Amino acid sequence: MQHVNSWRDVAAATDAADRAAAEEGVRRAYRTAGLAEPERIVWAESPRAAVEAVEKLADAGRSVREEVRTRPWADERRRMYDELGPAGWSALWSATGAQLWETTAALAERIRSGVVADLAGKPEDEGAVRLVLLDAVLGQHDAAWLAAFDGRGDRLTGLAEVARNAGWWWPYERAVVISERPEVLHRDEAGRLDHGAGPALAYRDGFALYAWRGMPVPADFLAELASLTPQRIREEENAELRRVMLEFYGYDRYLTESGAEPVHDETGILWRIALDGDEDVVMVEVVNSTPEPDGTHRTYWLRVPPATRTAKDGVAWTFGLDGAAYAPVRQT
Repeated sequence: MQHVNSWRDVAAATDAADRAAAEEGVRRAYRTAGLAEPERIVWAESPRAAVEAVEKLADAGRSVREEVRTRPWADERRRMYDELGPAGWSALWSATGAQLWETTAALAERIRSGVVADLAGKPEDEGAVRLVLLDAVLGQHDAAWLAAFDGRGDRLTGLAEVARNAGWWWPYERAVVISERPEVLHRDEAGRLDHGAGPALAYRDGFALYAWRGMPVPADFLAELASLTPQRIREEENAELRRVMLEFYGYDRYLTESGAEPVHDETGILWRIALDGDEDVVMVEVVNSTPEPDGTHRTYWLRVPPATRTAKDGVAWTFGLDGAAYAPVRQT
């Protein structure tokens, strides 16, 4: 559907917020909920800064997230469910919100974790930060469920206007705090945060998240990737970071330069990398029997389970078979 793509763009938007349009959306959301419009609207450069602004609010009143966001959403969902029936609602969600849900929900959770990590100096401080985050309406990152209701009534129009024009926001009786959108967003083909040369997500005030293929990494870790050596990879004590290093460095290159012991058989070559404190990395090296246009034969490296003992067993595993059952007529 056309509007699903437009909401996908909303979720990934990195341009500066349209503050006037977002503020009008906030006022409309309050009116729709039967509330008086907020007396003041405070802008922050990131969700982290917004949490700090919320903590400093004076005389803001209680959170009205329930009235502004939760109740209208629940009422509209119930109305659509009654109108379409279980099968119709399921089909609508599958064609709209489900297309965006996984990536936007994962991104929102990463932002929450990043805010907590930055603002909670001690473990006992985390609870207070998380409580503030619970009051947030996710703005652009509510795109998934807003996509499902697009064009099906005006009860959620105010929420949609804020989402199209700003980031997260915190609604209270007399005050609202709204966050800007990020200015940088890099993701891989699976929609995970991913960037090897800087932050994968960054806001204008410096709040940033660093990641490699979805895995959180320290900022200084990325700077080190360009100068990796097999010895440095072996010395890394964090098993998850070591896996990132291996992926970046290249398993085949690591095997070649680290003196890994090969095990040959008729199917290919099995390579094993023993890592302290982690499971072995086991790879099968196979050569495509079909030549490339230039006459060369391409080599492939297949990662297989640590318990694999022969190349044949490894190749068989990639086809869902055991070694005894694997007997290809022709290798390709």
